[in-house]
Amino acid sequence: MCQHKPPCPTADSADRESARLLAHHPEQGWSLLCNGVLLFEDTGELLPDGQIIAPHRPLDAGRVATAA
Repeated sequence: MCQHKPPCPTADSADRESARLLAHHPEQGWSLLCNGVLLFEDTGELLPDGQIIAPHRPLDAGRVATAA
């Protein structure tokens, strides 16, 4: 699928999220990568073979510590 030189990481590579964007739709919350991976804004992924990768963002993202 990828025509880039050097080629983008494949969908089954550990670094698959570093592939180039083909389509970006932030208003809908998803992007299509060159390797066929659908990347969602919650960090979940849908691989070309239908495999679902659960969101993997840090659980504490955006939390502000407060003094007790």
